[in-house]
Amino acid sequence: MTLSSSLLNAFAPTGTLRASINLGNPILAHRISTGISTGTDSGEPGGVSVDIARELASRLGVPVAFTSFDRAAESVEAVTNENADIGFFAIDPLRGAGIAFTAPYVLIEGCYLVRDASPLTRNEDVDREGNRIMVGKGSAYDLFLTREIKHAQIVRTESSQAVVEAFVRDNLEVAAGVKQQLESDAARTSGLRLLDGRFMVIQQAMGLPKRRGDEAARHLREFVEDVKRSGFVADALARHGIKGASVAPAA
Repeated sequence: MTLSSSLLNAFAPTGTLRASINLGNPILAHRISTGISTGTDSGEPGGVSVDIARELASRLGVPVAFTSFDRAAESVEAVTNENADIGFFAIDPLRGAGIAFTAPYVLIEGCYLVRDASPLTRNEDVDREGNRIMVGKGSAYDLFLTREIKHAQIVRTESSQAVVEAFVRDNLEVAAGVKQQLESDAARTSGLRLLDGRFMVIQQAMGLPKRRGDEAARHLREFVEDVKRSGFVADALARHGIKGASVAPAA
């Protein structure tokens, strides 16, 4: 399929598809270790979202470059301000002000973590006076809970990866985040448990700056539907050993 010059320019005005990658969601992206001890990990990003970005660049016939962020809010800002051409985000109305979203390509569970001794046993018990919920600042959970929580207090830490550590350190009542991240962190810290079920389903989608126009937004939506339908997303989840996330249904 031959793409118009206007469409290519909308996606890659610099000649390279610049992809914003959120490392704060370990289900979809991570940093590949270089194996070199330098004090910082300077490895390239890897994961499901990186695979999808490479596939889009291949279909557009342009190279791809990645900019990685530890927080979702920073990744959103990069795309909104057109410092990146595409990104991978949980769909949220607030983020939609400057970003044109596709339908979701992956669904992920958001869960609560408490101490073993906590009296909390159900998700419905969390939103009560006196409970403090630790979340990653600017994450999908932060945005969702900010709208939904009426009685409990939301406390924010710098990133999703730091939630459990901050929750334990500050002796809070609840931590909120990606189920797999909470499970992994809890496995390294005794005396913690997840509440049964989920408090939200995160709809992970692709997005590009709204200023890039309707043609580009439509093409990106069609691309996402194709990689879901073809099995590309399912294969990427399997290849990276991801459990607890599922391919979103067709739009």
